[in-house]
Amino acid sequence: MHMDRTIGGCDCDSVLALGSLLSIPEAVDCALRRVTPIADVEDIAIAEAVGRITAKPVCAPMAMPLFDNAAMDGFAFCRSDLEGRCCLPVSGTVAAGDAPRALPAGTALRIYTGAPVPDGADTVVMIEACVDKTTKVHLNTVPAKGTNIRCHGSDQAQGQQIVPACTRLAPHHIGLLAANGIDTVSVVRRPRVAVFSTGDEVCKGALKPGQIPDANRPLLRALLRQAGAQVVDMGILPDEADATTHALRGMRDQVDLIVTTGAVSMGGKDHVQAALVAAGGTVDGWRVALKPGKPVMFGALGKTAFTGLPGNPFAAHVGFHLFLLPQLARLTGATPRAFASETGISGFDWDRKPGRAEVFPVRVTGRDTYGRPVLERLGRSVSATLLPLSEADGLAIVPADCIHVTNGTPVKWHPFCQTGAEQ
Repeated sequence: MHMDRTIGGCDCDSVLALGSLLSIPEAVDCALRRVTPIADVEDIAIAEAVGRITAKPVCAPMAMPLFDNAAMDGFAFCRSDLEGRCCLPVSGTVAAGDAPRALPAGTALRIYTGAPVPDGADTVVMIEACVDKTTKVHLNTVPAKGTNIRCHGSDQAQGQQIVPACTRLAPHHIGLLAANGIDTVSVVRRPRVAVFSTGDEVCKGALKPGQIPDANRPLLRALLRQAGAQVVDMGILPDEADATTHALRGMRDQVDLIVTTGAVSMGGKDHVQAALVAAGGTVDGWRVALKPGKPVMFGALGKTAFTGLPGNPFAAHVGFHLFLLPQLARLTGATPRAFASETGISGFDWDRKPGRAEVFPVRVTGRDTYGRPVLERLGRSVSATLLPLSEADGLAIVPADCIHVTNGTPVKWHPFCQTGAEQ
């Protein structure tokens, strides 16, 4: 399988004038050129912060651990008290949550995991390495000084950065913040994204003859929300130029990004491109060397970025991963997850027509001897159906100049994110 050539910077005006197709890198550049990072910041409770993007670094308000504490259940003592001895009298017990106390000289204190190490003690022997005789403890072996003690500040120093800026907060970050006594965190405002479907044939609810259910808006709403966006559902636009212009004009500068599906091609009822211009917007790029998903359009309406995706559901899904996710990352300052950056092994033979890069759903059927996933290609012509996608573990892509994929050769692929917000 041939590899795709890397194409340099995007000159969208020249591309439009020539009537040629944008390469995927050029299209991503067009998608990003009108996206402005969000400056608005809000403080929210950490309980609500999973998936949000930190607006500034979070630094430790205190050193951790807060105090020297026992790493094991056992006995705390001063190592020098054991010189020439193997037993020590037990003078009491200290448990987790107890206030710090002093160690009576020449004795040991029974201690439990997490309990503060008594003043004067410098070693903890674990219970398995000694014999508890109630009033005294016999040590089978003599541990080194400092054994089984978690020292104050050994995990982190006060003032140390514990979560960088532009971090997508995951549950482990929330745990770290909570462990530091932090209840709120400053995050970037969620991107506001308006989503339209288009077409007289698309319907929500009871269908009339010739109509089909609207899958694109529910699909994109779910994908966008999973990615951390605040979705403004704008419903279905009819195949009318004036209505489309009016609807787009009404969202100018009201959201960060407008996303439409359908009506960006060259048919007689494809009004979105002309409507965007009539509403005062600009078209920066149109048509991508991509299958499925050639009729993709990028532009802006005032300060609001615009992305028009194809009407076919699988093509809209592909467009989300290739173009909308980078736009959302630019808006929030997060690092986007690169599309199809992992390598799998083809479990199929495939002859195809070159000219456009092609994305298709795949399922993992096993592993090769190097541990790489073996990928099964699902479906054939899948731009208008979501059934193969529903059975997939991810998306694979072959470059535009590929004419044949041989069973057992490497294929670039994009596993679906299993946890948290996908980026």
